[in-house]
Amino acid sequence: MNAPASGPRTVAPAFVLTDVHHSYRDGLESLSGVTLSIEQGEHVAIVGANGSGKSTLLKMLDGLVFASRGNVQALGRPLTEDALEEPVFRREFRSQVGFVFQEPDVQLFCPSVFDELAFGPLQLGLPEAEVRERVARSAEALRLKKLLDRAPYALSGGEKKRVAIGSVLTMEPCVLLLDEPTNDLDPRSQVWLLDVLAEWKATGRTVVLTTHDLSVAAEEVDRMVVLSEDHVVVADGTPREVLARQDLLLQVNLIHEHAHRHGGVLHAHPHTHGQEVV
Repeated sequence: MNAPASGPRTVAPAFVLTDVHHSYRDGLESLSGVTLSIEQGEHVAIVGANGSGKSTLLKMLDGLVFASRGNVQALGRPLTEDALEEPVFRREFRSQVGFVFQEPDVQLFCPSVFDELAFGPLQLGLPEAEVRERVARSAEALRLKKLLDRAPYALSGGEKKRVAIGSVLTMEPCVLLLDEPTNDLDPRSQVWLLDVLAEWKATGRTVVLTTHDLSVAAEEVDRMVVLSEDHVVVADGTPREVLARQDLLLQVNLIHEHAHRHGGVLHAHPHTHGQEVV
C-alpha cells in the first residue's frame, strides 16, 4: 500500500500572544489585552513612547516576565514559568532566543570582555576551539579586539553596549530580541548593527526590537507594532502603512507637531527626528 501523500510542512510562529495583560506588584498595568503573532523569519519593531510597555513586552517574549492574564506561546510551545522549569525546554529555548538589554550593566557580569563573549557558547557546551572562533569573529566585527582583557565595568557606555550585543551574537540564536539596540552606539557601530540585522533577514532568522526611533524601525523591519501610552496595540502594519498614520503617531507621542510661521501665519506639521513621515 502506498503511503498517503504528506501535506505541506507547517512551521509554528515564533511567538503568539493572546489577550495578554501584565501588571507589576504595585498593581500598575504595563500591558493591556495585547494580541500579537510574530512569524519565524519576520523582523518586527515594537514602537511606542517611554512607559508604553514595549520593554515589558520584549521581556515577556524572553520569559523574563510572565502574563498576569492571557497566553504566550514561543516556538510552538506555551511560554510559562512552569515550562521554563523543565530542563530540556529551558535549554532549547535559551539556546534559540537571545536577548540584549537596553542597559548593558544589567547584562554584563564576567571579569573580562573575552569571558563575556565566551560565556554563552561555553554554556551551550561547544568545543573550546569553536568558542574562541566565535569570540574572535564577534570581537573583530564589533571592534572589541583591544578590549578583550578589559573588565566590562571599566568600559564606556558605547563599549559596554557592543559587548552586550556581542555576548548574544556569539550564541548564534535563531531569534534575537533587542531592547533599544542603537542607544549609546556610535554611528559606525549603528551601521554595523543594521548590517547584521540585514544579514539575519537574509538567513531567515527572527528579530524583534523595541525603539522609539522611527528611522531605525522604518529601515530594518518588515512590520511595526505601535503601543499606546495606555499599553494597548493601536497599529500593526508595514513601516509605510504605520508612518502614513500621522495623527496616530502624534497621539501616541512618537512624533511632535512642529510649529513655524510664514508671513505672520502660524503653521504646524508632524515632525520626527531622523525619518520623514510620509
